Amino acid sequence: HHIYRCLSCRVAVWSVYGGVDKLLFVRVGTLDDPAAIAPDVHIYVRSKLPWVALPEGIPSFDAYYDSRTLWPQASLERRRAIFG
Repeated sequence: HHIYRCLSCRVAVWSVYGGVDKLLFVRVGTLDDPAAIAPDVHIYVRSKLPWVALPEGIPSFDAYYDSRTLWPQASLERRRAIFG
C-alpha cells in the first residue's frame, strides 16, 4: 500500500491499498472538522493503549473485518462499481 502525506507536516492524509488508486481511504483526523464524522467501526484495537476507551455500540476488531457483513448495501454496490 502507499500512504500519501502532507508535504509540509508529513501527516498521513490518505492511503491506497492493493495498488488500486480508485478507492482511497481518507484519515478523518486530517479533515477540517474531524469531529463531524463518527467512526462506523474500530479496527486494529489489539494495539490500542489500555487507557483508550472505545465507545459502546460501535463494533471493534482486533484486526480488520469482513466488509461484506458490515458495510451498508449502498457502500458495497459502490465498491463493486469501482472494482468490477
